[in-house]
Amino acid sequence: MKKEAYLIVDIGTGNVRVALTETSGRVVEIARGDVHYITDPVQVDALHFNPDELWQQIIVLAKQVLSATPSYSVKAITASSQREGVVLLDKEGNGLIGMPNHDHRGRSSEHLLSLAEKQAIYRKAGRYPSSLFSAFKLIGIRREKPEIFKKTACMISISDWAQYQLSGVLGYEHAQASETLLYDVGQQRWSEELCKLCRIDPALLPPLHLSGTILGPLRTELASRWNLDPATPVIVGGADTQLALKSTQPALGDIALVAGTTTPIVMVTDHFITDKDFRTWTNRHVEYDRFVLEANAGVTGLNYQRLKDIFYPNESYSVIEAELQALEKQRSTPTASSDERIAASVTASLGSLVAQEQHPLTTGGFIFNVPVGSGLSRAQFVWAALWDIACCIKENYDVLCSVTPYTKDYVWGCSGGMQSKILRQFTANLIGKEIRMRTNHTQASVIGGAIICAQTMGDIGYIESATESTIADPVAGPATTAHYRQWRAVRSKLQDAYLPCQS
Repeated sequence: MKKEAYLIVDIGTGNVRVALTETSGRVVEIARGDVHYITDPVQVDALHFNPDELWQQIIVLAKQVLSATPSYSVKAITASSQREGVVLLDKEGNGLIGMPNHDHRGRSSEHLLSLAEKQAIYRKAGRYPSSLFSAFKLIGIRREKPEIFKKTACMISISDWAQYQLSGVLGYEHAQASETLLYDVGQQRWSEELCKLCRIDPALLPPLHLSGTILGPLRTELASRWNLDPATPVIVGGADTQLALKSTQPALGDIALVAGTTTPIVMVTDHFITDKDFRTWTNRHVEYDRFVLEANAGVTGLNYQRLKDIFYPNESYSVIEAELQALEKQRSTPTASSDERIAASVTASLGSLVAQEQHPLTTGGFIFNVPVGSGLSRAQFVWAALWDIACCIKENYDVLCSVTPYTKDYVWGCSGGMQSKILRQFTANLIGKEIRMRTNHTQASVIGGAIICAQTMGDIGYIESATESTIADPVAGPATTAHYRQWRAVRSKLQDAYLPCQS
């Protein structure tokens, strides 16, 4: 007999994946491809993708996965995606344009909201308005692409768009709706007041659906193309951060570090929380009665990936880790020469976010002793980049704890960035907490989708098979304090240099 499995479509910022998992949560097969973005030649900070092109990628990737796993039978299908990204549909349901989370075409319209209006939005939407969030992408289209805006009948999140393509049923999952600035997070509904403040017609927003809802059966043409049962249910998944968080199976009040393209530092809560200084976000979770308090360290994983492409274009991440481990060992040797210790003076600030800063850094780089020493190596630049990520995690972790105190002696870690033992240790040392991880932690959003399917379909195998492993214990020491102080000094200088450019 064939084994039962789930098919998960996961559309991240950098790539799109289709995965097959057993009902226990074990990943059987994954196929992936790059998401192709188009830079607007006129509109500043604007990126988009072609929805039809992305959907054809998904169809092909799913076929690859299913062809490679003939001994499995798909029991259910769901989708996960990057947050803040949206697809605009016409009245026939055709995709007009897709805008990813890092599309900032609405930045030039941020000034249209007064300070009082921005604060009013924060109190309902749970985040201080900026061009990151979906409403501003639609505002940017209205302002610069009126020919597309006139055809727009619906705005939908990317994961909900994928589920619409799978089932033919329109909807917006609550965790994804949290990212629009049009959703009342506390009341769990679309807000006419927020729509009015953003000058957006509520008719463009589809019905809200809870994660775990069965939308309906797979479209007949897809069932035929993929050789699946046409009765296969399509289940609402949700935002990738919340699904990744779910994969750690946290207790109420736990904190998790979701180290993906960005690194959200998140806490599971049972109530809506706002910060008097507007530094944190509060989102809906993919669990009905739960919220997620968040501070976000920004484009951490994307920075690391791009530095790998520069310094290690033909090597794996394991080669980087080996060189970093050798560097750490060299630096800890009492007899190391000054050239061998030069890594201690290499500091990076690469634009990762700190919640308590009023302005994001748009200029960054590496600082090291001059003249350039003979011992300077590519590993030292990556070492500094990982230290930058860990420091930004610590800063945002501290902000989160200042809003809601945290006394537990551990945090959870998940997603691809947590594969780096060096990054895990840096982070554990800085926040003074043990970092725990689950099996399959690198495929966290996929596993979260599998858990959603399992809960909806009545399968409990994943909960029974998931195991906990302790990954990193904090090690205090003067070197950690010194490096952190140096990092803060460099970032402060860059912040001072940036501010005059804003006048």
